Amino acid sequence: MELTGMISGCIDYTRILSTKDNVKKEENFIPRKVKNGEVKFYKLKRLAPPIVAALLALSPISSPQVSSAQTLEIQRGATLFQQSCIGCHDAGGNVIQPGATLFTKDLQRNGVDTEEAIYRVTYYGKGRMPGFGKECKPRGQCTFGARLEDQDIKVLAQFVKSQADQGWPTIQK
Repeated sequence: MELTGMISGCIDYTRILSTKDNVKKEENFIPRKVKNGEVKFYKLKRLAPPIVAALLALSPISSPQVSSAQTLEIQRGATLFQQSCIGCHDAGGNVIQPGATLFTKDLQRNGVDTEEAIYRVTYYGKGRMPGFGKECKPRGQCTFGARLEDQDIKVLAQFVKSQADQGWPTIQK
């Protein structure tokens, strides 16, 4: 069904919008001056619903746009995940401890289903997962590899939470 037909429901705009009919009725769409210098477009009222429908379909209201800053943060989170986490958590799983995946059901069961909780576990570590924070203690709980800045861990926690909410779509390597 055409967009115009879906919006209006009862008026057949295809007749109004066809080239053949518009050529015949072109003089009906010419603005007419009325008293007091006003200009009215009598036949354009028929075109208002499909024009409004097209504008709504293409407007950012109907499909929220992701800002370039958000896109950069998502990309940065994906890069950090690939550098620091993918060895154990490929595609949101967990190769070391199967019950501690990054899927929503496991995050909820383990009490790590908010960005703040994901941040804490990433910073300080928990169980078999090492901490990656600059000030992570005790030393045996922390990674022996490179540590992450606080802001990087925050971006990483946002990324993990968003991926868990989306069901962990495949990340392009």
